[in-house]
Amino acid sequence: MKSPDRQLAEKLLQISAIKLQPNNPFTWASGWNSPIYTDNRKTLSYPDIRSFIKVELSRIILENFPEAEAIAGVATGAIAMGALVADTLGLPYVYVRSTPKDHGLENLIEGNLKPGQKVVVIEDLVSTGGSSLKAVEAIRAAACEVLGMCAMFSYEFPVSVKRFRDANVQLITLSNYSAMLEAALDTNYIQESELETLREWRKDPANWVPASNNVNA
Repeated sequence: MKSPDRQLAEKLLQISAIKLQPNNPFTWASGWNSPIYTDNRKTLSYPDIRSFIKVELSRIILENFPEAEAIAGVATGAIAMGALVADTLGLPYVYVRSTPKDHGLENLIEGNLKPGQKVVVIEDLVSTGGSSLKAVEAIRAAACEVLGMCAMFSYEFPVSVKRFRDANVQLITLSNYSAMLEAALDTNYIQESELETLREWRKDPANWVPASNNVNA
């Protein structure tokens, strides 16, 4: 039987929540060139996949953070999935905005957290880790304890690994870039010849230059 990380990777590829174009890269909002584009919000439109993710995230929390007293989703991608997980576990739920609301109470955290509560954060995608860890900072600033973060998918960038280690946050992911590459190759989504390009990008994504840009004039 395939492991959960391989199962989810295949599902994400099947519904184009993950798209791979090593020969025709995407440009991220950051300006980075990238052979991959991920939009895990698409999983919400597929009940079987949505349920699979909800159940597996809940299982991970029960196994690794059984003392959890609340769930927090990171806006915007993890708001819905975080709520589904909290409902499954019967726990209170909040979500954390990327910036405070610009009117009313100017909330950064939507919902009610009690000081001292033990919280598990739900994220849909971890790239460099910056925005994910901002949510952790907000929860800690609310005098709560962050037990860890559970994410649907991680690019496994070296910079994110260091950031989570420095922030003393345990990150557990359902699937990851390595499992996705294996799934993509096994299902003929990509060819063996494209693997090296995809592996090289992850090592230094900020400075990666597509092969087409390296052709001498």
